[in-house]
Amino acid sequence: MPADLAIPAIPATPADLAVPADLAASGGQLLPVTPVLGVVTAVLLLAAVAVAGRGLLGHGHAVLRAGLRAVVQLAAVAAVITWVVGSLWWSALFVLLMFSVAVRTAGRRMTPGPGWVWAAAPIGAGVLPMLALLLGVGLLPAEGLSVIPVAGILIGGALSATSLAGRRALDELRLRRGEVEAALALGFEEREARLEICRTAAATSLVPALDQTRTVGLVTLPGAFVGMLLGGASPVQAGAVQLFVLIALLAVESVAIVVVLELVGRGLVAAEPAGGAR
Repeated sequence: MPADLAIPAIPATPADLAVPADLAASGGQLLPVTPVLGVVTAVLLLAAVAVAGRGLLGHGHAVLRAGLRAVVQLAAVAAVITWVVGSLWWSALFVLLMFSVAVRTAGRRMTPGPGWVWAAAPIGAGVLPMLALLLGVGLLPAEGLSVIPVAGILIGGALSATSLAGRRALDELRLRRGEVEAALALGFEEREARLEICRTAAATSLVPALDQTRTVGLVTLPGAFVGMLLGGASPVQAGAVQLFVLIALLAVESVAIVVVLELVGRGLVAAEPAGGAR
């Protein structure tokens, strides 16, 4: 990687985490952390709950719970993150915690049965090799403040792809069960019959990542780009890192979707009965 595109070294000690006054001022202008921000956030959450509930989407309570959980979880992370990133081992445990929560979230979104534990396979298959590659070639410093955010981005992408692909594949199999049976009658193996029916539906789970990559810089400026700019990186450095993140997410999510399809095809992750609670 050329010198001007090298990822800037990220400090790992609490003393080095202090933000320069000019950068702190620019961050404050972006979204100043004041009581007004808290009030506006609360109003927006209530508006989202009202729209999801009154609009007959059936997710009003889910939106409220998600918002309140985000408050608690971000407060906890903000309280411990400076201490955690000072140790690579504690950082690794923190990443393991993120991975475990992602597996449970994605798995339970796919199915309430015991097969939800298989969500570890698609998430791990995409994320672990990517982190190993980045650490192995030296693009990602072996420091908590570097590993945690990158791992979080990749795990989050794999979580979304896994839950979407699994849910869509299983829903398609349940709705088109007759076609699966017809394929079996024609001599298809059970795995091939399932994949023939659900592959296209599951593949649409990659669309959000594709849209984000296609429209980057034209519709949105993603978090990694903005965060690096606020952290003092040049626009070229920020753009290079953001491009890498987007491409890495495409790779991770593609792997996750392929593995999910294999799990569904082999019957390791099965659909819940029609009308079952999620």
